[in-house]
Amino acid sequence: MRPPEKMIIYNLFPLLAGKFAEWEKHFLRASEMGFNWVFVNPIQRPGRSGSLYSIADYYALNPLLVDEKSKKRPQEQLKDAIKTAEKLGLKLMIDLVINHCSSDSDLIESHPEWFVWEAKGRVAHPFCDENGKKVVWEDLARFDHRNTRDKEGLLEFFLDIVKFLVELGFKGFRCDAAYQVPGSLWKRLISETRKMSPDVTFFAETLGCQPDQTRKTASAGFDYIFNSSKWWDFKSHWLMKQYALTRDIAPSIGFPESHDTVRLCEELHGNTEGLKQHYLFSALFSAGVLMPMGFEFGFRKKLHVVRTRPEDWEQTDIDLTSFLKKVNNIKAEHTIFQEEAPTEILNHGNPNVLLMWKASTATQEEALFILNKDASNGQHFYAENLQEFVQAGAPLLDFSPEYPMEYIPRPFSYELRPGQGILLITKRDSVQED
Repeated sequence: MRPPEKMIIYNLFPLLAGKFAEWEKHFLRASEMGFNWVFVNPIQRPGRSGSLYSIADYYALNPLLVDEKSKKRPQEQLKDAIKTAEKLGLKLMIDLVINHCSSDSDLIESHPEWFVWEAKGRVAHPFCDENGKKVVWEDLARFDHRNTRDKEGLLEFFLDIVKFLVELGFKGFRCDAAYQVPGSLWKRLISETRKMSPDVTFFAETLGCQPDQTRKTASAGFDYIFNSSKWWDFKSHWLMKQYALTRDIAPSIGFPESHDTVRLCEELHGNTEGLKQHYLFSALFSAGVLMPMGFEFGFRKKLHVVRTRPEDWEQTDIDLTSFLKKVNNIKAEHTIFQEEAPTEILNHGNPNVLLMWKASTATQEEALFILNKDASNGQHFYAENLQEFVQAGAPLLDFSPEYPMEYIPRPFSYELRPGQGILLITKRDSVQED
C-alpha cells in the first residue's frame, strides 16, 4: 500500500463541461477550492446510444468535446487542456472501461473472439439486478475476459488503450466495474502499466460489492477503492464493518454524490446545511474524497451519460466554494485524513449527534469529529471531559471549517447548529528511536 497522499478529487463531467477548450475555467475553480485531482468520465467516441460508457472507438475522441473550428487536431486540443490543468497543480484521471464496449463497435466484427456470445449468435450484453428486476444494457457488448481464446491479444489491446491515455497526459484510471473483470487480468494490466509509467494510480470502482469481493478486487494491485459512505444514515452498523474489512487492503474514496446518483441538493430539497454536512463527513471519513462539478453551486439536475449538455449548467443562489476550500485545506494539511486511519463511533448522550474518533498510524495525530446528524434543527452535545475520548495527553485544538473555538472548555456543552461539524485534533507523544 502506498503511503498517504492527498486525494481530493473534482469530477469534471465532460458533457456538462463542454468542449476541451472550455475546461480551463472549471480547472481554475477546482484548483481554487483546493482540489488536486480531476476525474473525467470517458471522452472516447461513443456508439449509437451516445452514452459515455458505450465506447465504439477507444482511440477517437467524442465529437461533442472537439472544437471543429480549431486548427488543432482533437488530441492536441485535449493535450492543451490537460497541460492547463497541470499548471494549476491538478492531475487528471479518467475512466478505464474494459468490461464492455459499444454493441456497434467495429471490434465485434474484427475480433469476435474477444466477446461473449449468446446461443442465437448475438453478442451478449451486460446486465444487473435492480430490486429483483433484470436490467440489460443493450447498447453494450461484454468482453469475454475469462474464456476468450485470445487472452494475450485482448490484454495487449487494453494495455495499448492505457498507453494511449497516458500519452495524452492522464495520470490515473478509475476502473469502471472493476469487480466484473478477473483479478488476474488487472494484476497483469497494472503491473505492465507500472513498468512503463511507475506513478500511474489505479482506482477500483467496486460500489455494490460485498466487502470480501472488494478485498479480492483491490488485492490485484489497486491503489484506491470507492466506499459506500454516501448511503450511510449516520447510525447503522454496516459502514464501520465494511470499513474495518477493507481498510487494510486499500485506502478508500468517499463522495456526497456521484454522476450516477440523484443530486444531493435535490434529495435535501435545497438544504445547504445538509450539503455541507455530507461533504464534511465524506472528506474526513475516507482517505480520499470526490465531488462532481455543480455540487459547489447546489445543482439539482441529475447528470446523464447521454443527454447532459453545457446548456444544463444551472443558475443558483448557492455558493459553497469558500466552505469547500476550507474543508479541502484541512484534509490536505492533516495526514490523518489522507489515510484509512483506525476509526470508531463513540457512545455519548445524544443519538442525534455523531461522535467519531480517528487515530493516524502514519503520524501522531488523533481527531474527534462531532457532527449534528440533523441538518434542519440544532442539537445539544455534552461531555464532561472530551480529553477522555482520545489517547493523547496534549490539548485538543479546534480546526473546524466554521465557527472554530479558541479553547475547548471542560465540561464541554455546545449547541450545534443544523448539520454543523466540529473538528478537534491533538497529537500523541512521539516515540524515540532506539
